[in-house]
Amino acid sequence: MPGENLTRDEARERAGLLRVEGYDVALDLRSAVGEGEAARTFRSRTTVRFTCAEPGAASFADLVAPSVTAVTLNGRALDPADVFDGTRIALADLAAENTLVVDAQCAYSRTGEGLHRFVDPEDGEVYLYTQYEPADARRVFANFEQPDLKAPFRFEVTAPDGWVVLSNGAQVGEPEAGTYRFAETQPISTYITAVVAGPYHYVSDTYRRTLDDGTKLEIPLGALCRKGLARHFDPEDIFTVTKQGLDFFHDHFDYPYPFGKYDQAFVPEYNIGAMENPGCVTFREEFVFRGKVTEASYERRANVILHEMAHMWFGDLVTMQWWDDLWLKESFADFMGALSLVEATRFTNGWITFANGRKAWAYRADQLPSTHPVTADIRDLEDAKLNFDGITYAKGAAVLKQLVAYVGRDAFLEGARRYFKRHAYGNTRLADLLSVLEETSGRDLATWSRAWLETAGVNALTPQVTYDAEGRITELSIQQEAAAGHPELRPHRVAVGLYRREDADGALVRYARAELDISGPRTVVTELTGADRPELILVNDDDLTYCKVRFDERSLATLRGHLGEITDPLSRALCWSAVWGLTRDGLMPARDYLALVLAFAGRESDIGVLQTLHAQARYALTHYAAADHRDLAAQELAQGALHELRLAEPGSGHQLSWARFFASVATTAADLQLLQGLLDGTARIDGLDVDQELRWTFLEPLAAHDAVGEAAIDAELRRDDTASGRRHHVRCLAARPSPEVKARAWADVVESDALSNALVEATISGFVQANQRELLAPYAPKYFAAIERVWRERSIEIGMAVVRGLFPMLQGDRETLEAADAWLTGHPSAPPALRRLVSEARDDLARALRAQTCDAQAAR
Repeated sequence: MPGENLTRDEARERAGLLRVEGYDVALDLRSAVGEGEAARTFRSRTTVRFTCAEPGAASFADLVAPSVTAVTLNGRALDPADVFDGTRIALADLAAENTLVVDAQCAYSRTGEGLHRFVDPEDGEVYLYTQYEPADARRVFANFEQPDLKAPFRFEVTAPDGWVVLSNGAQVGEPEAGTYRFAETQPISTYITAVVAGPYHYVSDTYRRTLDDGTKLEIPLGALCRKGLARHFDPEDIFTVTKQGLDFFHDHFDYPYPFGKYDQAFVPEYNIGAMENPGCVTFREEFVFRGKVTEASYERRANVILHEMAHMWFGDLVTMQWWDDLWLKESFADFMGALSLVEATRFTNGWITFANGRKAWAYRADQLPSTHPVTADIRDLEDAKLNFDGITYAKGAAVLKQLVAYVGRDAFLEGARRYFKRHAYGNTRLADLLSVLEETSGRDLATWSRAWLETAGVNALTPQVTYDAEGRITELSIQQEAAAGHPELRPHRVAVGLYRREDADGALVRYARAELDISGPRTVVTELTGADRPELILVNDDDLTYCKVRFDERSLATLRGHLGEITDPLSRALCWSAVWGLTRDGLMPARDYLALVLAFAGRESDIGVLQTLHAQARYALTHYAAADHRDLAAQELAQGALHELRLAEPGSGHQLSWARFFASVATTAADLQLLQGLLDGTARIDGLDVDQELRWTFLEPLAAHDAVGEAAIDAELRRDDTASGRRHHVRCLAARPSPEVKARAWADVVESDALSNALVEATISGFVQANQRELLAPYAPKYFAAIERVWRERSIEIGMAVVRGLFPMLQGDRETLEAADAWLTGHPSAPPALRRLVSEARDDLARALRAQTCDAQAAR
């Protein structure tokens, strides 16, 4: 990755010098259907019109390309050998008004960065799409790659006959000689421009609405996927959610959708979840479900659709000036996505998923050594790449939920409306948002901002309670604590709920609630003085704030015996989240958390919460359970999962979730025999449809435990020789417990760059198996010896996948922790982004060791 970085200071200097008036970009993609060297590059010709505030000054344009054919500045030919260094084009002696023309050979990508080229193994068809965030448009055309140099774009794409070709703007006229032309966009940033091209399956619809002024708004809608996925595609549901979202945002934003059409492309080997390119949103094609999935998967897809739609306003219409304020788009999109999901679609329990799943991501990120304020300090593009994290997304969204409670919903939405109108097609910083919210709410938000947006860390809130002789509360207070490294105590708007069992069936119900503002280390909840003694006190009931929830001893004892009896699904989800936090912090033994899952997960009504519990239980088993207890704990989990699988309603999402969980923890010969029987048809569970995706789910643990060999895995590929099948096949092959297999997988990922990003991910996933710790032990020192070279030689996307995915977390021992410390001490000049990844993994390992100690002590 040498030479590809851009610093904040460089961007600030260039933005002070240049203004971009427009781009004309012409791409010739006909080489994509070639073979060998001919299919590695494409022609890119860019014309950029821009002004310079200081005539005679020098600057640079960005381009990452194998070669440049010609560079012309203001009609003057420049020698590419003199001005192009592989990542930048030097521009000297600029005029007040300038025209730059760059003719280059750019490279197709195999990593999802830039213009990705995918060949479908089913039919040999070629599919292309772009993904640029944060700064990969320069891999496709010459530009000024920073968010605050916005400009209108006109794209022209020459493609093979019969292809569907899309960009941000609507197609203008019919293609001429295979060349498609697209309408000029509004001023947008380089990283949200887009091209999608290939023989895609395309479905269309239209959104219609009459605006308040009587104007009739008509938005053409499109949804597309590979032809090989067309039989699984459900555009009707996608369009339904899309229209519901457009209704919601038009109702609340008072600013019509500004980008004309609205295409949504589901593309192969995507390296993120989705991207908010205006008028041409791209998603990973795993959102096209090849088999049966739970309702939580449809909810997740709907949430992502709405998240990207919110970006049309928060991010595309109004864009952060630099990546420091990335939260101005991501936090808002996360919050507005959840809000619109709950209020505009069938997924009315979306806040439960947010509280139990999304915020767990934030809590983890906020306790890492790399934690940062929501408004971050982003020095360069490598920092920016790593800041697409749980703080920028989920913590920011949780903080916005707190802000809505603080200023009021009406004031918040009115502030958003003014923000769009005041800064349309421009760039903003934190102060711009706060100023409109202060206008609409009448509150001084400086103190709130310093506490919530400009400091890092998560507070813990713990109830302390005393009672009189009759069992009534004499005083209930909330203690607020902060980590030593981030001592900020924040203002919180919280609800405190009191629960007891009142029904004959023992259900835990809330009988009293108080909502209040707390600040400082101790706040008394005066409203609940005199209330009857509760069995459970739930701080942050209704999930109004962002905090760690702790319990008094009586409440924790109640949860151990009755967590599943809490009737309200959000309250129950918050309690699940809290006991998981206790487990992560080494305050609850992993065996106790697993016992709660075994006792109560079967009663969980919310499928999203259930799937989160399954994922957390697997993680606790693998990393937090004491080593001498893991085998027994795995057997108990598998037995419990199988019990719940047989009890679950036939054909239900709960049954499917328990089947997947059972496969993930199966270890004994009997467990594996059942999985094999479900695959070959000799065993059956009523209502469980073992479709192709579930077949691969069952096959991986069989491969990992040496219950099937290469021949069986190859046979499964013959059943499913598709792009998805190839990924599953690679993962299952790498999962086998053989030194030769592991050596080959390691070489494929670490020593070679032949694999695409999707196959790198699949290989790493198969390589890392919890039952193969001894087999993987020799790779711990190899990891620390290789990562600096990998980071230097590979793209940042692949570098991140390797450094995160192959960290020897499974060794779970003090020796590996010391090796990580030695690497960090011995490599002080390693790239900061690489050091951050290693320090984060090291922190996860240290946390796991503390949790294992807690679990071991519980057995004494």
